[in-house]
Amino acid sequence: MPYGRRRIRTAVVGAVLAVAALAGCTGSPAPRTGAAASTGPTPTPTPTPTPVSLWDDSPASVAAVGDSVTRGFDACSLLADCPEASWATGTDPAVNSLALRLLGPGRVAGNSWNLARSGARVAALPEQMGRAAARRPELVTVMIGANDACRPTPAGMTPVAEFRRSFEASLARLRKDAPKARVYVASVPDLRRLWDTGRANPLVRRVWELGVCGAMLADPEDLGAAAERRRTAVRDRVVAYNEVLAEVCARDERCRYDGGAVFGFRFDESLLSTWDWFHPSREGQARLAELAYRRITEK
Repeated sequence: MPYGRRRIRTAVVGAVLAVAALAGCTGSPAPRTGAAASTGPTPTPTPTPTPVSLWDDSPASVAAVGDSVTRGFDACSLLADCPEASWATGTDPAVNSLALRLLGPGRVAGNSWNLARSGARVAALPEQMGRAAARRPELVTVMIGANDACRPTPAGMTPVAEFRRSFEASLARLRKDAPKARVYVASVPDLRRLWDTGRANPLVRRVWELGVCGAMLADPEDLGAAAERRRTAVRDRVVAYNEVLAEVCARDERCRYDGGAVFGFRFDESLLSTWDWFHPSREGQARLAELAYRRITEK
């Protein structure tokens, strides 16, 4: 989910050097305070059972669509994709991607395709699905929506109705050329929990100040009413996106939603990239692969 990589590349490098210097003075990260769930119970959509006869938990090929998380952005180096570390189709044994688990190391290169694009929003998903369908994959993974919520301000977030139309169009595009492909849909992460995880750490705040997901992460120490309303609006929109993903997926007999597993997962600082404290690190990518594999192979 890049946030204007050309504009801030120099600023990020400078900030990283400053952060490194600051790290020598601050010692351990500040302890976490109260959980972000203070806004109320975390909605966790119940996964819709898929008929066993229509689901294959050992596909022979995998295509991945989505955004920068699926591209492994910032997992290996500053402001760069690292597809080998992708949770979906990566080849790094330390990540043990979904494709590695399902296909084995000898078949990943020729039987998996990472068609995601860093910075993509749901409006770009139908085109990605078209390219995936052309490969005739047996399984397609979808992770999309964080960029639709991570705008400079909440006013720029993708409306829920538009999100629904784009996602419906994406599945329809896939079904046109790959009617029997299975689809795994990951939920959008809980961005408010991310804020709560890093807001007490001065190293993290220093990087977020560069404009990372401003709608949620701007002024991370501000606990005033306006800032809280802003964060609540973003979280509510993410919840609404996940409801759309669950509902649309449930209408497709060969689609499995993760049941809110990614949304409910607690990514601590050890699972986040130290380049931006936003995207998953290699360890975080490994956890995403584990969540996906568990759901896909569920009986």
